[in-house]
Amino acid sequence: MRIAAIADVHGNCFAAEAVLQVLDAERADVLVNLGDHLSGGVAPAETADLLMRVGIPTIDVRGNHERQVLETPPEDMGESDRLAHDQLEDHHRRWLAEMPLTAEIRPDVLAFHGTPTSDTEYLLDTITPDGARAAEPHEVEERLGGFLSYDLLLCGHTHLQRAVTLSNGSLAVNPGSVGYPAYDSSTPYPHVMEAGTPHAQYAIIDDVSGRWRVELRSIAYDWDQAAALARHHGRRDVEHALLTGRVLG
Repeated sequence: MRIAAIADVHGNCFAAEAVLQVLDAERADVLVNLGDHLSGGVAPAETADLLMRVGIPTIDVRGNHERQVLETPPEDMGESDRLAHDQLEDHHRRWLAEMPLTAEIRPDVLAFHGTPTSDTEYLLDTITPDGARAAEPHEVEERLGGFLSYDLLLCGHTHLQRAVTLSNGSLAVNPGSVGYPAYDSSTPYPHVMEAGTPHAQYAIIDDVSGRWRVELRSIAYDWDQAAALARHHGRRDVEHALLTGRVLG
């Protein structure tokens, strides 16, 4: 089986379109989209239209931003969710509402946004008072709990490309972010997550050798155009992230 995995598009239709064009030639059996599809500072509705008409067989899971857009009162939303809320139409919302928290791609492959039981918990990164670092395999195993029976586990949420082989041979993969390469957060401690590059990221995973192997990839796209639209929406933080892959200091 050949899987194309993407995550954290965050409403960046320019990056998503570039990645999807490349994936057309990959002959993937399935595209797995790991959540946080639309909320951001670029073009939520246009991105929804693009993702809803993908030609590759696609399995979508929801991220924390899908939940927030659907459930949070508009006056309590952050800027990214509020832009999505204001631009999306009813058919977009129905599409988001149908997405599951987890999806079993086949009996040995599980897809989710954060961890199998939380859309906000980090799987492959650990946050300490000193900032973010790559998680150790034993930390990943603890967070997976009863889901270690899967040979391949696909996640998003942290926007950083990671692939970790666990003690039982299972492979956990985060394909990185298609459309938003850097952000900061105050939970559980202040930290930044930065790809350090504006490139759109994705992953190709296959088991042709008899075991799962992953290629973590990145491509250039017109990030100047995406950044200009973020600036139009008053999102200088998003503009800076899209141009540099870094958090605005």
